[in-house]
Amino acid sequence: MKIAVIGSNMVDLISYINKMPVAGETVEAPNFSIGCGGKGANQAVAAAKYGADVLMMTKVGDDIFADNTIKNFDKLGIDTKYVEKVKGLSSGVAPIFVDESGQNRIIIVKGANKYLLPSDIDRASEELKKCSLIILQLEINLETVYYAINFGKKYNIPVLLNPAPATKDLDIEEACKCEFFVPNETELAILTDMPVNTDDEIKNAAEYLVNKGLKNVIVTMGSRGAMWVTKENCQYLKSFKVNAVDTSGAGDAFIGCFAERETPVPKSIVERLSEAVGGYVPEKTVGADADTITVAGRVLPNGEIQKSGFMNDINVNDGDVVNYLKPEEN
Repeated sequence: MKIAVIGSNMVDLISYINKMPVAGETVEAPNFSIGCGGKGANQAVAAAKYGADVLMMTKVGDDIFADNTIKNFDKLGIDTKYVEKVKGLSSGVAPIFVDESGQNRIIIVKGANKYLLPSDIDRASEELKKCSLIILQLEINLETVYYAINFGKKYNIPVLLNPAPATKDLDIEEACKCEFFVPNETELAILTDMPVNTDDEIKNAAEYLVNKGLKNVIVTMGSRGAMWVTKENCQYLKSFKVNAVDTSGAGDAFIGCFAERETPVPKSIVERLSEAVGGYVPEKTVGADADTITVAGRVLPNGEIQKSGFMNDINVNDGDVVNYLKPEEN
């Protein structure tokens, strides 16, 4: 069965910087690249790269970026029958600034993404009814997000909501209709007005959401892994250490991997989370190394692993996407 991703696509304008300029300052950036991104598109691509059959529903603009975005989806085997152009509008763009430590700062301009409407879901209803999971984010209109959530509930299709970018306008009662709610630490803090500086604080904030009625709260915690919280359970899944060059899209890669484990034979949530945090369970041997584990990444020219690795396939030729990496020694 298919996974449906109803959400955004963006053209990523990525500047690799040594420092962020202050007001009125101009600084030189050593590198720049353009890639296909957006939270919805990243999650769709990640799931497809792990082997899922993916249907993408999104809107692109009437500009030079649109055909490139559609071509990228097609190249990766993603069903694009509901990727549609909006005349007279720009595609969504996301200027991204990546510092020397690999941390990123992102600005989004939604563009055509704002015109993904409930009526689009109605037109695709027969196709969506065949899907085993619907994935949503908040880079499209909340009205469309809520409509998709209720569509899933009506037809018994589980929904995964990634509340990113986080907004206090999100109706938690609507979110409670989702099977999975997957924020990162920053989004969790915004949605709860609670501190998230320690594991205990993250647990408390996630439990606050569970007490509001959310079923499965899965908090992505960057290099520290992920935490799964329900009414009956709190489980921390530690990630393996990698030399992360660029964390852009790492959370999206996590969601795509987690979602793919829903099909064709659903795995337990623990199994899916274990694989999504970076190959928590060894899957196969590569070469003579029996300790090799599954990760999502890209080999850069200097041999380092770029952890996200899903956004630049059509424009960047600096290496091939890989799925295996030996963890660092402690």
